[in-house]
Parts: sequence; C-alpha cells; structure tokens
Amino acid sequence: MVDQIDTQKFPGPPSPGGGSESVLQTNTVLQNRYRITGVLGMGGMGAVYQARDLHFPNVKRMVAVKEMLNTSTNPQIREATLRNFEREADILASLTHPSVPKIYDYFSIRDRAYLVMEYINGRDLEEIINKASDFIKVEIVYQWAIDLCDVLSYLHSHEPEPIVFRDVKPSNIMIDQHRHVRLIDFGIAKTFEIGQKGTMIGTEGYSPPEQYKGQASPQGDIYALGATLHHILTRRDPRLEPPFSFKDRPIRDYNGNVDPEFEAVIMRSLEYRPEDRYPSAMAMKSALEHVRPSPDSAPAVLGTAPIMHNSAGAVTAPVGAQAAKPSTAFFPSGGSEVIPLWTFRCEDEIRSSPAVVYGNLYVGCYDNGLYCIGANDGKFKWRYATEGGIASSPAVADGVVYFGSDDYALYAVDAQRGRILWSFHTEAPVRSSPRVALGHVFIGSDDGNLYAIRIDGGRRAWAMETGDPVRSTAYVTDDLVLFGCDSGDFYAVDLSGKLKWRYKARRGVISSPVVQENLVFFGSMDWHIYAIALDTGWNVWSYRTTKAIASSPVLDDSNVYIGSSDGYFYALDCKTGRDRWKFETEGQIATKAVVHQNAVYFGSGDGYVYSLDTKSGQLRWKFKTGGPVVSAPFVHEGVVYVCSLDHNVYALTA
Repeated sequence: MVDQIDTQKFPGPPSPGGGSESVLQTNTVLQNRYRITGVLGMGGMGAVYQARDLHFPNVKRMVAVKEMLNTSTNPQIREATLRNFEREADILASLTHPSVPKIYDYFSIRDRAYLVMEYINGRDLEEIINKASDFIKVEIVYQWAIDLCDVLSYLHSHEPEPIVFRDVKPSNIMIDQHRHVRLIDFGIAKTFEIGQKGTMIGTEGYSPPEQYKGQASPQGDIYALGATLHHILTRRDPRLEPPFSFKDRPIRDYNGNVDPEFEAVIMRSLEYRPEDRYPSAMAMKSALEHVRPSPDSAPAVLGTAPIMHNSAGAVTAPVGAQAAKPSTAFFPSGGSEVIPLWTFRCEDEIRSSPAVVYGNLYVGCYDNGLYCIGANDGKFKWRYATEGGIASSPAVADGVVYFGSDDYALYAVDAQRGRILWSFHTEAPVRSSPRVALGHVFIGSDDGNLYAIRIDGGRRAWAMETGDPVRSTAYVTDDLVLFGCDSGDFYAVDLSGKLKWRYKARRGVISSPVVQENLVFFGSMDWHIYAIALDTGWNVWSYRTTKAIASSPVLDDSNVYIGSSDGYFYALDCKTGRDRWKFETEGQIATKAVVHQNAVYFGSGDGYVYSLDTKSGQLRWKFKTGGPVVSAPFVHEGVVYVCSLDHNVYALTA
C-alpha cells in the first residue's frame, strides 16, 4: 500500500524496463465505476490513486486504487509479479478485522492490474514518532500494543491457513482519524506452514534473526512488534543500531516513564530465540493486560502536525519535486537561514547516497526505484524499478549508472535514458555500493562474496568468498582491492582475486576503506578506527570511540574524519591517530562525510545535516530534516545534496 496523497501531477510510475509510463489522468474512469481524482503516490511497481466510486452517485465515497504495472518481457517475471499482486488481493479479501483495510475490487486491464481498497485518513507511526516533540504518552503506546496484538492474533489464527505479516514496523502501522490502529501493506504477508522456508524478507532492524534465514513464523511477527514498541518508547531507531542489540538498550534507560512490567513484556518479545518469546500474540496481549500502566491525565503527545488525509498510509508531502520550504537551520554566528533550493520526495526511506553527474542526481530508494532527478531544479527525469529496496549507492561512469538491490542483483543502467544495459545476479541482497575501476565493477553481496564484474557485458571475472555478508564498498588501487565483511575480517586481494593479506578486527567491518600514503583507514563495529599498512596489513595505529562504527572515513591532507554510534564526529591525525577535535550530535552517526573547501558535511541519526569547520570543528550550520540521515552527502558546484529517511532529497547551499 502507499503512504501519500497529492492531487498534483508528477512524472509517471516506473516501468520495470526503466524509463516511465504515464500515470492515469484525472477523470479517467476504470471499469465504468472508479473516477480517478488524484495521485496518492508511487509504489515499487506502479502508482496508487485516489478515486470516487460512481456506484454511489448521491454519496461521495472515496477509494484507493493500487496499480501494478507488469511490463517485463520475461514471462516468468511477469507471471511471478502478477501472482504476488493477486496474493495480496486474495489475502485482503479473506480478512475481516477493524484493523485491516477492506478490499472492494480486483481487476486487470492489459499490462496493468488494480486493487480497489478502503481509503484511510491518518498518519503512520513513523511519522508520528518523528514529528513528536517528546516521548509519546505511555498509556497511548500501551493501547496500540494491545490493538496490534489483537490484529496479529487474528492473522495468526486465520482459517484455513494462518497468515504471517512479516513486516511489522512503524511505517506499516497507521493511526486513523479516530485514533484506531490500522495494519497496512500486506504485499509480503504469506500463509504459514510449519517448517516452511523462503526468501529473507522484511525490514532490517525490525526483522527477527530467523527471518534472515528465510524462516517466517508468528513468533517473528511478535519480535517485530516488540522492536516497533521499543522504537516508539525510546525514540531509538533500530535500523541505526547493531542488529539484535535490544538487550543492550533497556527501554527505561531512555524513557523513565515506562513501568518495569511493561518493559519486561516488550523485552521478552525481543528474545533472540523464537521459543523464548511469547508462544502467541494472544499470550503477549494477556501479559500486557496484566501490566496496564497507571492512568495519567497529561495530554497525549502525537506530534505537532495535524492528522493528514492519506490512503492506506501517511506521508504528508507529494512524490516529486517540491517548492523550497524554510528549514530549521541553526547558525551559531547569525548567518542567513539555510532554505533548500529544492526538495524531491520519494515513496519510501532513502538510505542510498546520491551521486551527481551530467547535471543529474542519481539515488536509490527503498520503494525499489533508482531515481534520476535534475540537479539544478529537482525535477523528475526517470526512474528504474527493481524487485527490491535499494540501499546501495549508485556509481556513475562513462554514461552508465551501477547499483545493487535487495533483489540480489547488480544493475547497469543507461544514465541518460534509464534503460537497462545488463544485470548480474548474486545469491543474496546486494547492499554494498559498487566501485568502478580498471574496466570492472567491484561489489559485495550478502551471500559472502566480493565480485569483480566486467563492465562490457556484466560477466563475472572472479569472486572472493568470505563466508559473511560484504557491505563494505571496495577501495581499488593500481594493484589491490580492499574491503571488509561482517565477520570482522578486512581483506586485501590482488586484481585476480588472490588474497595478499587479511587483518582481523574484533567485530564486523561494514565501513568502507580509504587510502592515503600507504595507509588504509576503516572503522569497525568493535568501536575502533584502524590505520593499516597497505603493503603488509600491519596495524599502524587504532583509535577507540565509545560505541560501534558503521560510518566510513574521509580524508583531507592531514586528517581522517569519521562518525561513531556514540554520537560524536571525530577528526584524527592521519599519521598518529591522535584526536584533533570531536563534535557531539544527538544521534548516532552512520553516514560517511564529505570534505569541501575547509568544511566537512555529514548527517546524523538526530535528523540534522551538519557543516563544520575542518580546522577547528566549530559548527558552521546545521539543517533539520524530518528523519535520521544515514547516507553520505554529495557536494557539487556549491550545493550539498543530502537524503533522509523522511523520504526526501534536499539541495542545500554549501
């Protein structure tokens, strides 16, 4: 389902072959019944529209019409795409519960299929969390928890087969205009059979450990509910934390308003082993009913923005380019306010870092699309749709955009037209970013391999097997390829894929390395940044922060800059590792920085983009987005381009 209303027109939804198709025009009538009145947003494989049901001429009955484009030339892909869409329709049609959106109709017209669904007014919990100025009142969260247990229990006990939702998270939970919980987006829900395995699917941070192995069960939904409640009550986004680390972050350490008994129920739902969690959602509901928080007459905190009118979701701005709006930028020395030159809104969160080449900005999104946007005006140009979310940051070289996707593939797409040139398939999601060098694309996969792929056709030259997911972006010198993996091993291999040396950190390395003067720098989840001799693999120096490092280092002539999950941004001497200065933010820093003309730019989990002086570490300005910033900024011709989990791309004056 889609999260957005907008009656303005925007460039059309994606075609699986790249480019765009025209959206349905206002006043188009489908099936002689549904008159299109506006565009609600773009999903991974089509658009969602607001429409009026003409069978009720005396009553203005509005519906949401979800469209699925099925233009693949591969008959197997076409069949699988249609089957998945029909499955969502079948699941919704079989459900009758006040927390599940109703489905009214299903039909197809040529290469498009349509679901007609209940139109919902409300906001999703992710928006409510981000807009709230303080912790949401515990009694409100408690009631949400009860209601969610109720709907999950209904799904898990569904006849003739139980239904596992598989993607419980704040953005898939709406609070409607009556303050009722609505569970949305059944696109990956599936019927459950004991012992059945399948593809790992869900959302990192909320998904349980066993779901990463393709094992979906009702206990997995219980874990994801616990992760969602932990996020609401602590305001700590689990997507920015080390995986499965909730025990290291007790709820009451962040929110003293939570009763110990309520915390205990949530923490049991987050046990690593499924058998240690509640045996059912009804059992969790029963436990919650025994620990009802004390009543409090204080007003509920639901954020400062009003409930917006949305359909099957809640995002308050249109997809596409928007007029620049005043920011909440801060200047310590009284400078003029930073106002975005433009913003562009995507359908889902953006973890990919942008790249600006040929006057275009390229960025991937978790709505399954790679976008091409005009760098000067933020206007939509084209969108290439894959079968999975895109966390990989694009690399552009010689007129080709390269990027990975959660659908297990590396793509090469024409940079001007958005047409597929070739794709290369791995055995797991591709969440690292490509490095283009020496006629090859070097990219890691969660299948445990770093691949060297020839750019002239997408054929594999070699693969280096590590045994663990490779999410670090490789650095390529004249004779070495350098990268880390989730086991903590950092590799140096030659251009044929043969191991030259390996350095062992104590925890995973998802940080991407950089090289300067025979030293290679990278961070580790073991809290350290390392400087390793390029020729021998020996540790020259290391610097310890106070939490894990997912951020990647960036260099200037004398300093290495890197952020940490402890909320600090560090400037260290390249040769000695001694700290020059550090700057504190109010969130974890998982993004790589960029240095430009004596300023360093980076984002933080607190939602701000920061600009600091490289010599002193003094704040030049900071700009507030509507969500955590986990991707690296890009600076081009005096403009800082940055993306946020609030679904927006921003263009800011440097």
